[in-house]
Amino acid sequence: MTSATDPHPHPTVTADAPPPAPHRAPPDRAPRWSLPALIAILILAAVLYSWNLSGSGLNSFYSAAVLSGTQSWKAWFFGSLDAGNFLTVDKPPFALMVMGLSCRVFGYGTWQMMLPMILLALATIWIVHASVKRVWGHGAATVAALALALTPITVAINRDNNPDTLLVFLMAGGAALALRAVHNGRLLPLVGSAVCFGLAFNTKMLQGYIALPAVFAVYLYAAKPGLVKRIVNLLIAGVALAVSSFWWAAAVSLVPADDRPYIGGSTDGTAWDLIMGYNGLGRILGGEGNGGGGGGGGGGFSGTAGIGRLFNDILGGQISWLIPFAAIACAGGLLLRGRAPRTDPTRAALLLWGGWTALHYLTFAMAEGTMHPYYTTALAPGIAALCGGGGVMLLRAFRTDARWAWVLPAGLAVTAVWAVVLLRRASGWNTWLWPAVAVVMALAIVGLLVFRAATGLRVRLLAASVAAAVVAAVAGPAAYAWSVPSGSGGGMGGTNPTAGPSTGSGFGGGPGGGAPGGGGGRGDFGGGQLPGGTQQGGGFPGGQQGGQTTPGGGNGEAPGGAGQTGGTPPNGNATGGTAPGGTDTGSGTRPGGAGGGFGGGGMGGGASSELIAYLKKHQDGAEWLLAVSSSQSAAQLILSSGEPVISMWGWSGSDKAMTLARLEELVKKGELHYIQIGGGGMGGGPGGGGDVSTEVTEWVQKNGTAVKESEYGSTTGSDTAQSSSSSSGSNQSTVYRLDPSDVG
Repeated sequence: MTSATDPHPHPTVTADAPPPAPHRAPPDRAPRWSLPALIAILILAAVLYSWNLSGSGLNSFYSAAVLSGTQSWKAWFFGSLDAGNFLTVDKPPFALMVMGLSCRVFGYGTWQMMLPMILLALATIWIVHASVKRVWGHGAATVAALALALTPITVAINRDNNPDTLLVFLMAGGAALALRAVHNGRLLPLVGSAVCFGLAFNTKMLQGYIALPAVFAVYLYAAKPGLVKRIVNLLIAGVALAVSSFWWAAAVSLVPADDRPYIGGSTDGTAWDLIMGYNGLGRILGGEGNGGGGGGGGGGFSGTAGIGRLFNDILGGQISWLIPFAAIACAGGLLLRGRAPRTDPTRAALLLWGGWTALHYLTFAMAEGTMHPYYTTALAPGIAALCGGGGVMLLRAFRTDARWAWVLPAGLAVTAVWAVVLLRRASGWNTWLWPAVAVVMALAIVGLLVFRAATGLRVRLLAASVAAAVVAAVAGPAAYAWSVPSGSGGGMGGTNPTAGPSTGSGFGGGPGGGAPGGGGGRGDFGGGQLPGGTQQGGGFPGGQQGGQTTPGGGNGEAPGGAGQTGGTPPNGNATGGTAPGGTDTGSGTRPGGAGGGFGGGGMGGGASSELIAYLKKHQDGAEWLLAVSSSQSAAQLILSSGEPVISMWGWSGSDKAMTLARLEELVKKGELHYIQIGGGGMGGGPGGGGDVSTEVTEWVQKNGTAVKESEYGSTTGSDTAQSSSSSSGSNQSTVYRLDPSDVG
């Protein structure tokens, strides 16, 4: 899928042909159109990633951690959710460090937080373009860059403050450096590749290693040095990988437990447990706070685990558009290079990007634990590289060997058919698009066949046919991608960002034509177990629509109390500007989201602005403003108040960060005066602390003094600090005051 006039064709390999000549890299002089094309793609990507960004909801969980990192260097290093360093987020802190440094330099806000992530996303496109160009030429690189830029789920996640944008950048950089090491036989690029993958590990732990087996295997097989030298180089790279991967976990373990925050997502407060459990095997096998079996874990977000998961109603429109063509191009390219020397860089690139794609595909398809749709953005570089490079090889074979004349047309036809299937799933959405894709691709294939052997001026008609095929192939992904910045599609804000219309019944979207958190659709669990540890009867906690509960969308009441827009920002400005805590009126924005009790991002409640003002007034020098059950609630309160708030049970409700002894110690020292008990749902009551949470609850209710609504002047109509609705009834929570004298 590139220009038919590429000046650097590869020799055709057939069953009767002699081995091809050694690969020769294209000359340094680029065609005049190459750089303008790359610049245009980067501009297009920048628009997709940044247009209307201030109106998008970010993940309040990470927004709060970034804010805390700007208030405390200790919180910045550990990745703490709160500036008091009680609990960390459930990921390593590298992405938070990057965003936190930007906010320390430019101030805290949506654009300041997202600027480095957008730049990294653009850099990923450049890396893939450069890597593909080095092997297959400028036409292939242009197609690869375009395919990557327009991948729908990539556009969605690159507009969010989840760590996946940085993860993909580091892995793509590691793959590109490894290919350079294969080409030139030098050690330094291989070590650089290992460091990139190590930093990827410190971004999302074991997910950063998914492509690593393919990278190291390709080097071992195809690099120029002798076998012993290759093995020695890999051992050296392994040392670099270990150091760059485990420096943070080792540093954390050297700090006494009493002097560091509890590591969120772990069962024992250590980074090593987080690596092997919640962020390791738990993601693949389920359990460890990840649900399991494609039901409460992966199935709630991405459908049931299985080999066809990435083509289902939830994930298909996010990532699968070009997977069939990428598979055909990879297989065809490997056959064409079948008799090439061991060190052939073209085959090495096919093996690396093909291995990258296959490993990610199998991991995401078969994962029994938590599986968000946006994880699949990691597939995009491999798919893009195979479509560009493999597509060039199929085009050359199509033109020069009659036995291959059917492969490229067949691959394009399959691509068009699958695009039509995906577009027809979105009932009532851009109904003109799928017939247009079908017609344009049919005409392109006819043009390819008619002008296959064209020479002279008729080659331009062949090139026009190739261009039409590319347009038809990316039209569907482009429409899905544009729906995110235009506000005509997309999923649950920052918590579970998706692109395009809702076509599935998972956590990312409901069958009613709307995405949860976006104002439409049922989006129910069907009685599934929620991450907060509360069994629901068929809806999301936090808001109601059509008899179902949805997180912050539709006509539901946000758990912040009486459907409030949000709390008072830390700077006290509730009418405009960029404020981390949210806006009550005016045009201001906040990283946690743009409106709604959920802030468009975190799936947890906040508290009314009156209650926050009351807690601040009576904080009496305490380190923490309040202790709540979940990280979702804590994040919203941190953003609304600008003060540290304790999350007792973490994101999934299973963290054992708070014990009765620890609570008594905090109260006795005057570091905590207020604690919220009860409520249920994702932002409510005690989570998976089990007996410990029950013990804490009973002690607080026995020794604390409940804060009544009349004391802080709220008009919500109840004597509780926070309430949330569900289809099964009303769950309420109460804030209690505790003083040192209450500790026996």
